[in-house]
Amino acid sequence: MSETTLPGGNTTGASLIDGVVHKRASPWTATVHALLRHLEDAGFESAPRALGFDDQGREMLTYLPGETIGDRNPWPAWTSADSMLIQVGRWLRRLHDLTADFTPPAGERWFIGGAMGPGMIVGHQDAAPYNAVVDGDRLVGFCDWDIAGPSTRDWDLAFSALSWVPLASPPDGTASGGHDPRERSRRLHLLLDAYGYDGDRRGFGAVVPQRARRQAGVIRRMAGEGDPASVALLPIAGLLERSATDVQALPETFWLR
Repeated sequence: MSETTLPGGNTTGASLIDGVVHKRASPWTATVHALLRHLEDAGFESAPRALGFDDQGREMLTYLPGETIGDRNPWPAWTSADSMLIQVGRWLRRLHDLTADFTPPAGERWFIGGAMGPGMIVGHQDAAPYNAVVDGDRLVGFCDWDIAGPSTRDWDLAFSALSWVPLASPPDGTASGGHDPRERSRRLHLLLDAYGYDGDRRGFGAVVPQRARRQAGVIRRMAGEGDPASVALLPIAGLLERSATDVQALPETFWLR
C-alpha cells in the first residue's frame, strides 16, 4: 500500500493511498461528511465523496482526478480564463441551490462556527483557484472542504470574487489601481452573470471587503492562539486587509453593468 503526499494543503495536508485521500480529521469533519453525502444524494459530482475514517482516525475522501495549482508559481493560464470564471460561477450557484435545504446532523459543528438557519446555504468558503481541480479547460470541482459552513450566498460568492476576478490586491504590494479597472469590472460581472446573480450589485460590493476583513481576522486570531498553519498565513491576512481597503475605494460604476 503506497502513500503519496498531495501538494498544497495549508491546514491539515493530505495523502493519497490506493486512490483514496486520507486527511487528519477535525471536530467538524462529521458535519462536513454529512454535507458531502447530501451533495452525493443530489447527484452533485463536482465534490469529493465522504468514505468514512481509516484505522488511524483520518477521514477518507474520493480523489478528484485532474490538475491543481499545487505549489506552482506563477499560476497556470486557466486561472485567468473567462471560460473558467464562468464555470466557477455556475458551480457556486448549483452548490448553493443544493445546500439551501441541507439538514445538518445533531450537534452540527463547523470550522467557521454558526449553524444553519432560514435563508442560509452551506458555502465552500474557500472556492479559490488553489482549491480548484481542472481537466484541460473544464472545471472538475473543488477540493478541501474543511472550512465549509453556513452563510449567505453573497458571503461565499464574495470570497471567490476576491480570488478569481480577482478583486484581491496584487500580492507584491502594488496598488490594484494599476490593473485595468474596466477589465476587472468586466470579469466581476461575468462571474455574477454566470451565477445568475439577481441582487443589488452595489450591495455586493459592500460585502466583499467585509468578507476579506473577516477572513483576515480569523487568521490573525488563530495565529495568536498558536496555530502554526495560521501563523504561516499571516501574509495572506495582510493581503486580505489591503484588498478590503482597495475594494472600498472602487467607484460605484465598477459595480454596475
